[in-house]
Amino acid sequence: MNDKNIMESHMGTTAIKISARDVQVYYGDNHAIKDVSIDIEDKTVTAFIGPSGCGKSTFLRCLNRMNDTIDICKVTGSIRIDDEDIYDRRVDPVQLRAKVGMVFQKPNPFPKSIYDNVAYGPRIHGLAQNKADLDDIVERALRRGAIWNEVKDRLQSPGIGLSGGQQQRLCIARAVATEPEVLLMDEPCSALDPIATAQVEELIDELRQSFSVVIVTHSMQQAARVSQKTAFFHLGNMVEYGETGQIFTTPQDPRTESYITGRIG
Repeated sequence: MNDKNIMESHMGTTAIKISARDVQVYYGDNHAIKDVSIDIEDKTVTAFIGPSGCGKSTFLRCLNRMNDTIDICKVTGSIRIDDEDIYDRRVDPVQLRAKVGMVFQKPNPFPKSIYDNVAYGPRIHGLAQNKADLDDIVERALRRGAIWNEVKDRLQSPGIGLSGGQQQRLCIARAVATEPEVLLMDEPCSALDPIATAQVEELIDELRQSFSVVIVTHSMQQAARVSQKTAFFHLGNMVEYGETGQIFTTPQDPRTESYITGRIG
């Protein structure tokens, strides 16, 4: 048994990082998420799959309170990270988002240098005592984003001057620079070509050594390649959740099977 298989065989004992119970999301009168309860494991990649508009991105955004920014959005139920209620009034959403990093569908570097893109979070959260500290944090994050070797000689160049795939890896580096514990990815490869997609997928596999990674993806092939756990969403419901291999080979719910075999979606 190789190391990866040994690790997979111990997945059953992996700690729960995020625990959601009876989560409902309303946009005005639209009931977008219905009764979702899920336990997401630490040091694991969990994929959310399902047809467009099924609620997977909406639910993902509940996990770092991004829905707070939408006036008509109301979230009920309980979401706990490390057993702390993230919707408690005492929780500062800005601090929460340092702990729960996010990477979006389209690469969105700030209109700043490559260095300043990565240094931005550590600066506002006071993670560096001095310039040498900040330099170390930036280098470590860019290495984790698997882009250090490509940019180390042009850290003062604008981030938006990079290729699409490089921009997305820069955004991943920016997200991990604040030492988050959870990394949310909302279709991180949908704007990328196949080579850049393969690089990001390889990176996701490395990142799960350090983080709980939750990825929304349209691509079932991608979910099968990168995740250990998969949740299937349909019409605002989480229909089924389990080991990725089991979801794709022996789904328990006919709706999951219909989606995987291409009959719905």
